Amino acid sequence: MKGIVPVIWDYYTCGYDGDGSARCRCRPQQIKRYQDKLSGPLLDRIDLHITVPALPIADLQNAQAGENSEQVRARVTAAHQRQMTRQQKANNELSPSEIDKYIQLGEGEQQLLQLAQQRLNLSARGYHRVLRVARTIADLADSLDITSAHVSEALSYRSKA
Repeated sequence: MKGIVPVIWDYYTCGYDGDGSARCRCRPQQIKRYQDKLSGPLLDRIDLHITVPALPIADLQNAQAGENSEQVRARVTAAHQRQMTRQQKANNELSPSEIDKYIQLGEGEQQLLQLAQQRLNLSARGYHRVLRVARTIADLADSLDITSAHVSEALSYRSKA
């Protein structure tokens, strides 16, 4: 019976990996095996892959005021309106041929995305998702053009961990 427990435990993790508290006692092989359960094609269907670490209590107690809900709502509504005016649908609904039509990149942005595609081994689906997210980031920033900063931010949301 003792030999069975470690084999079963290898399929799960504690959930504290990467939070900086040293509470995670999982072996790197356990974490990798757990993360590998999510296939590439499944991950390609998710636009944003981000790690949200636990905040130290001091940060929670001394939190600075950010945008309030009304301000965020106004920015999102304006970005959505820009999308409807430009292409009569939201960015996430654009087909690959519509992406070619509505999402134009400059030379620098194309080079950045090409380099990222090679390094991150992006599939065609992942590449198109990055473009849609970059266009949305530009819309939220009230920018007609997609800049390298928008592409970089969109790419930063593709990291698994």
